[in-house]
Amino acid sequence: MEAAGRSEAGGRMETAGRAEASGRTEADRAILRKAVLRLTDRLPDLADRLAAEILSGDDGDRSDQLRGDLGEVCRVGLGHGFEAILDPGRGRADLDWARRLGRRRAQQGQPLDQLLRSYRLAGRVFWEAVVEVVGRHDPGNVPALVRQATRTWDTIDEQSGAAAAAYHQTELSLARRSEERVQAIVDALLDGQGADGGLLATAASVLGLPAAGRYAVVMLGAERGFADGFDGEFTGGRDRRPGDIGGMRFIWRLRADAQVALVALGTAELDDLVAAVRPYARSHAGVSPVVPSLAELGGARWLAELALRTCRGPGAQIARLDRRLPDALVLSQPRLAGRLGEVALGGLTGVDPAFRDVLLATLTAWLDCDGSAARAADRLFCHRNTVLNRLRKIEQLTGRTLAHPRDLVEVALALSAVRLHGPGHRPADGATG
Repeated sequence: MEAAGRSEAGGRMETAGRAEASGRTEADRAILRKAVLRLTDRLPDLADRLAAEILSGDDGDRSDQLRGDLGEVCRVGLGHGFEAILDPGRGRADLDWARRLGRRRAQQGQPLDQLLRSYRLAGRVFWEAVVEVVGRHDPGNVPALVRQATRTWDTIDEQSGAAAAAYHQTELSLARRSEERVQAIVDALLDGQGADGGLLATAASVLGLPAAGRYAVVMLGAERGFADGFDGEFTGGRDRRPGDIGGMRFIWRLRADAQVALVALGTAELDDLVAAVRPYARSHAGVSPVVPSLAELGGARWLAELALRTCRGPGAQIARLDRRLPDALVLSQPRLAGRLGEVALGGLTGVDPAFRDVLLATLTAWLDCDGSAARAADRLFCHRNTVLNRLRKIEQLTGRTLAHPRDLVEVALALSAVRLHGPGHRPADGATG
């Protein structure tokens, strides 16, 4: 019973202690509310003081727009803080204002650290005014303010936290809208709309690129993508695809069948561009020639696509259009290419398919080896005379003489047509490319 009595007494003391603490807290809040009520008439002066404190540490880097509305912002912000103390039952208008201000400053481009510094200064100006007014009118209550200091700075932290969260959310939204605009402009340029003077001026401004410059287009087949895959973002990354490197700037776009980059070359050459792309590519790529303006990127994209389409076989070839012009010509005119294959190599159609493949492989190797039968034989693991005999057989079947330049050009283009379009390819009527 004695123990029970001690427990009951302890419970009463604890309850009494809580009641006393609660009463003391309410008394402290009453002191703070009384001080804020006395400060209400001084709100404009406090706002001016806060604005001056903010501007004194900005080093002149605040825009005229931000300077112009700073006094009103300080007045409204301090006013909401006063209301939260004087009438807490009405909700947290101070936090709603902080969120609006965070969004506004993000849209105006003010650095976040400037905004957070403003909140810290607001807390200091407010607290100094409270201490001053209590010391003047109720000096005996100054010690009680110590217990309210933590609560005041917790409130400032809440307000600045709400402003920062809204700032970050707005900043992200603006970045997405900006990125969407960049993507739309790049797409329009790559689709050949650069002749539109309005688009060209907008593109130069938004992309930060001169209308006249040295540009190229890279197109990479979507079959296998880049070294670590495509991550859904449109910014280059060291482990994803080439970003700005070697003085070149890459702006990547994802399309249904390829990834395409507008490349501002600066002083770099196309060999530098190929070298920048090669470590990342794991599928074929096509590279356009250099074009002298943003307006010509539509044509450059088409040429890069043609270069990409010339790639066949395993590995990751990076084809420069200017080094594959015959193949590109054949691809761009499929009807004529089909006809050329029929006319120049039509004599091979009656040959056993397996032997025809041997003849075409021999012709390909011989052309790749610059007309050297010995080197072609090494590549094909056969005797030099075997290569020569097969070439003579091709001449007999086609009626072309490989020693004659005109016949050789015709046969070489026909071979490209067969390689790129397949034997017996007949495009539909009206097909041009």
